[in-house]
Amino acid sequence: MTSSISSPLVVTADPTLRDQLLRLCAAAGVTPELADDAVGCLRSWIAAPLVLLGADLAPAVADLQPVRRAAVHVVAPGRAPDGLFRDAVRIGAAGLVELPRSEAWLVETLTDLDEPRPGGLVLGVTGGSGGAGATTFACALGQVAAGEGDAVVIDCDPLGPGVDRVLGLEHHEGFRWDALCQTTGRLSARALREALPRAGGLGVLSWYAGGRASALQAFAAREALSASRRGHATVVLDLPRGADPLVEELAARCDLVLVMAVPSVAGVAAAARTCARFTEVAGANLVLRGTGVPPEEVARATGVPVLAQMQDQRALAESIDLGLGPVRHPRGRLGRAAAQVLAAARAGQGGSGAGRARAA
Repeated sequence: MTSSISSPLVVTADPTLRDQLLRLCAAAGVTPELADDAVGCLRSWIAAPLVLLGADLAPAVADLQPVRRAAVHVVAPGRAPDGLFRDAVRIGAAGLVELPRSEAWLVETLTDLDEPRPGGLVLGVTGGSGGAGATTFACALGQVAAGEGDAVVIDCDPLGPGVDRVLGLEHHEGFRWDALCQTTGRLSARALREALPRAGGLGVLSWYAGGRASALQAFAAREALSASRRGHATVVLDLPRGADPLVEELAARCDLVLVMAVPSVAGVAAAARTCARFTEVAGANLVLRGTGVPPEEVARATGVPVLAQMQDQRALAESIDLGLGPVRHPRGRLGRAAAQVLAAARAGQGGSGAGRARAA
């Protein structure tokens, strides 16, 4: 059977188990490569993105001591016997999968293999001071990024205005944190992407409008970020300013953290404290809103490079009130600044050098 880069390797000589796994692969829309003996599976052991090793061949494969790799799951038809756990440990398997109990999870895992992207760009946005416009810029990044591929803005600030409201998606049907924090288990990238409120290529994950927003649950935030990264070209996190271990963990998972700052004496002083929090866990850059202290002096005062500077967007409040989002036109000030930041982040230019700012 011809394999592709997203083809899992199914290793079993048990015809019943093989039929079960083929059915699950078909449900996920993937075509597996098959091996019915321990030695034969070694040819594709490293190349396959996922290995499903039948309980019948697990002892023989363990005896061969194959190269340790990620994404190996030992699959048992029914309850796994105690000895199978020892074989799984010898192989270095990620875990045991019992069928039919874990069928839904396995289909989601197989579905993710068909995602065309290995992982999207993740940007965190936070305010260097109150009123710096972090949520607005996070939404602007999402709007501009959605013009080039699937994008999602994740609202990590339960006390913020709500990114869905800023983007005019608060009345769209879809998954919110309120429901996500009640779930357990691994999230499928495709399932999450299709479940979120969205307009075109842009999705949002926030709280229900008008409801009482509760604190983020760590497990839900990790799963949401992981699934979003697998299922979108660009992921933007709207991060709260308050010091919190979970916020710092999410920032550490970002490719770049953008600190929004107002270039005034007070704004730069506040931004310097914020930058000090994030430079230890992630690459941080500043985005300036307005004029005042020159970008070079802001960079020297904070020890963090300035990636972009922009003037206030005209009719911004009107655009948001009309449900159009902050970027009404891609050539507007917010649109140009967001495009500049995205281009620099994708080129790997963030986090080094100072004074790279250009007024937008």
